[in-house]
Amino acid sequence: MVDLLKRATLLAAICLATFSNSGCVFWNLKLFWDGLVVTSFNYAKFWGTTPVIPVSPYYSQKIEDAYHEEERYGKVPVLDPVEGENAPLFCLDSPSPDEIIRTLPDRGDGGLAFFAETNMNNVRMTVETIVDRVDECRFYPMVGPAKMHHCHYKCTVYYDKTIRSWWPVPFTHTDQTEEVVYIDHDHLIRCAGLPAPN
Repeated sequence: MVDLLKRATLLAAICLATFSNSGCVFWNLKLFWDGLVVTSFNYAKFWGTTPVIPVSPYYSQKIEDAYHEEERYGKVPVLDPVEGENAPLFCLDSPSPDEIIRTLPDRGDGGLAFFAETNMNNVRMTVETIVDRVDECRFYPMVGPAKMHHCHYKCTVYYDKTIRSWWPVPFTHTDQTEEVVYIDHDHLIRCAGLPAPN
């Protein structure tokens, strides 16, 4: 921690020394004030809004991902009743590759550019159904009489995880990785009618 503080202090001192010795201190400050601050406040006054606030694209991507997952994977469907007393009920909607990759605890993508980039290459997946059962008909609030259909999947993802860096020490490391995630696709099926009392 002390070493990091020393480095930061030295960097700040070098920046101050070069900035003050450049001979353009007045024009740099004037350009900053007139070019950025005054212009942004004039636009804000004209449009009746707040001044320009820089926002990282990271936050907009985070919001888009949250809406994507809520729309596709966050809602539980309530299906219509299946006709016939002994109609077959089995799981049909196995997890998509997109859902499996989003469920991984460490997606293995991204990292800091040129320092520690991580990539997933040669991705392969297997999906196994481990639970497929239907509960008895019962009453669910805001749904009514329905059966809970339990669909649980075991998803195994095999990929080559490549960690690459170009600075300060250039290296590339590839490791064959295997990760297992469990995904539930439980949903409700409406009952055709309440079961007759015994």
